[in-house]
Amino acid sequence: MSSPYNHKEIEKKWKKQWEERPINENDGQKPKYYCLDMFPYPSGSGLHVGHWRGYVISDVWSRYKLIKGYYVIHPMGWDAFGLPAENYAIKMQVHPKKSTAENIQNIRRQIKEISAIYDWDMEVDTTDPDFYKWTQWIFVKMFKAGLAYEKEMPINWCPSCKTGLANEEVVNGTCERCGEEVTKKNLKQWMLKITAYADRLLDDLDKLDWPEKVRKMQADWIGKSYGAEVDFKIDGKNDAISVYTTRPDTLYGATFMVLAPEHEMAAGLATEETRGAVEDYIFKSSMKSSVDRLQDKEKTGVFTGSYAVNPVNNVKIPIWLSDYVLADYGTGAIMCVPAHDERDFEFATKFSIPIVQVISKDGRENPKLDEAYTAPGIMLNSEDFNGLNSEDAKRDVPGILEERGIGKKTVNYKLRDWVFSRQRYWGEPIPIIHCEHCGNVAVPENQLPVLLPEVESYQPTGTGESPLSAIDEWVNTTCPECGGPAKRETNTMPQWAGSSWYFLRYVDNKNQDALVSKEKADKYLPVDMYIGGVEHAVLHLLYSRFYTKFLNDIGVVDFDEPFQKLFNQGMITGKNGIKMSKSKGNVVSPDELVKDYGCDSLRMYELFVGPPDLDSEWDERGIEGVYRFMNRFWKLASDSVGKNIKPTKEMLKIRNRMVYDITQRLESFSLNTVISGFMEYNNKMIDLAKTTGGIDKETLEAAITLLSPFAPHICEELWAAFGNKESVFKQEKGWPVYAEEYLKDDEIGVAVQINGKTKTVIEIPADMAKDDVLIKAKESLGDKLTGSIVKEIYVPGKIVNIVVK
Repeated sequence: MSSPYNHKEIEKKWKKQWEERPINENDGQKPKYYCLDMFPYPSGSGLHVGHWRGYVISDVWSRYKLIKGYYVIHPMGWDAFGLPAENYAIKMQVHPKKSTAENIQNIRRQIKEISAIYDWDMEVDTTDPDFYKWTQWIFVKMFKAGLAYEKEMPINWCPSCKTGLANEEVVNGTCERCGEEVTKKNLKQWMLKITAYADRLLDDLDKLDWPEKVRKMQADWIGKSYGAEVDFKIDGKNDAISVYTTRPDTLYGATFMVLAPEHEMAAGLATEETRGAVEDYIFKSSMKSSVDRLQDKEKTGVFTGSYAVNPVNNVKIPIWLSDYVLADYGTGAIMCVPAHDERDFEFATKFSIPIVQVISKDGRENPKLDEAYTAPGIMLNSEDFNGLNSEDAKRDVPGILEERGIGKKTVNYKLRDWVFSRQRYWGEPIPIIHCEHCGNVAVPENQLPVLLPEVESYQPTGTGESPLSAIDEWVNTTCPECGGPAKRETNTMPQWAGSSWYFLRYVDNKNQDALVSKEKADKYLPVDMYIGGVEHAVLHLLYSRFYTKFLNDIGVVDFDEPFQKLFNQGMITGKNGIKMSKSKGNVVSPDELVKDYGCDSLRMYELFVGPPDLDSEWDERGIEGVYRFMNRFWKLASDSVGKNIKPTKEMLKIRNRMVYDITQRLESFSLNTVISGFMEYNNKMIDLAKTTGGIDKETLEAAITLLSPFAPHICEELWAAFGNKESVFKQEKGWPVYAEEYLKDDEIGVAVQINGKTKTVIEIPADMAKDDVLIKAKESLGDKLTGSIVKEIYVPGKIVNIVVK
């Protein structure tokens, strides 16, 4: 086997063999391990080296578990409905059905270049009617459970995509998909009542083995808070405005109220003198996104001309409108305590509204506040609350208000119900029929799926209606309850609909009678390891948890969390940390690199570029170093084939330390240091082989096994060269184990000190007796040791200190 390393021949050979004889077979005896990738959008630009990284990480982990004796569920599919696929089709002026199918074909080809052990028999496609039948089925079940409902409301509207967006799809005031600035639009929408699961979604974060930053992002998005709901009567009217506040202890300091411009009472509070200004402000606010409104540094507002009555002291306070208050948080109205809230202080200062201090550090009033006092302190100007510690008051006052009939204790959440309608063509039809007599009726389950009709014109209308609304023969139908004339729902589902449950379908993807059979769900679910980008921390992961909890509630699955462990890989960027994109011209395709260096080298380099959980800048010059390593390892191993090399003590040390180090680094997902570790141990073996004529077979087989999840083709070839008939991934010995005795150093360095100052370092056997160490230490000092020895101290394995006077 002295021939040079030929990656093209080797990789072609083993790809063919794996296809003919799969290495990941379910014999029904092995324990299962479900390792899942976040499945890709079939985009037109195909895969770049950044996409490869996640797939390589998951395949390394899957192959590792395979060698450890598991049957590994490792599927792949396509998140093919929704805005990304439709926007691409519009751009290319081709039907989304055609472009999506072509893109899937191309990306499937590219993914197969990675040589991952995906089970393609499990493949799913969210646009396949056999798949989206069950997406619609879940919606019907939610509708019947009261979790899917219709509501007219102001929603985020993307003028470019011409569709409504959920709050989670708006990033810094722009559409997550196209970057267009988002506005507001009143539309009747289908909503999913995810808020009904808010407490469970929050509480169950504690039982997940997920990165802390992701759990915190979800907790912050859910945003649970405790406080009180208080009614402020409107002066001169029978109406009242409800506010939710987390600081009811500061009620006596409330000197004005602010309503969201879209609050249902906002326009009606305007007086004859203020009506023009109020209407103008409401209109201008409607053109801004929620994110922009919260981020605007300069506070704007308009006085309605009306007043409310503070319920604790009967003082009249002005009612303002301001766009920093959102209609969909709390009640859409807030009481403002400028002395103790920075935002309220800024607003009151700008519009000359009184500021009343009700908390101070020592209970004494500051005659002039230059800024809001937000720290804890002692209550003042608050009648019978005076003298209380503000933290105690914060806890106790909600109950006191409830007893007095002024308010009630309550819990609030930032989480809003999920806007589920999209005014687009390329999505799952919502399985609802509108009947004038019966109202909204779910399509009967035996009539699912409601097929997406074939159309020539699929472009968005921009009117707030889906393109499906123009297909009379599809829209007009009969009511399944009364048999009278009715119309189909024409909005479609968002791209998140299919991706919120797809991982359940992989294990039973051909089942025509159930989303997943009870037998297969119990045997193969849930997901043990989920690998993907942190950009999905709030949207996809939160929605998937919601869906899983609902399916658990109705008995489809026996677990309520979909993903036991989560790993977020970092992004591979172009130069200067810029995200790779076709528009920026910095996309690096893996295709040419595979040709020039081989799949194994690219897999290794994808992991070598940096810690897998952090972003790394791509510099393909580094792949040369990895390729040199592959050639050196090939030569080392192949030169030892057929030689009967006896393992020396040094070989045993290298083997066992290599097994320990590589395994520890792999288990901790420090994959870049795994690659550097291979290089270090390869160099040690090469140096040793120069004096021994080669490396023993068992050490090399251990090295091949350790390397095989990372570089499977070269390792299969070398494994076979050593006479092994079965695949390296199906070997009976399994993952190498180490012996503790070889991890210990034979010799150690010990510092020798005189009166605490180091004079020299001696090398001694690790198990050398204390008296012998002291003798050797004194000998090493020679004429440096003068005076009378008072004490001899030995800290085993570290220092000898000779104390003299």
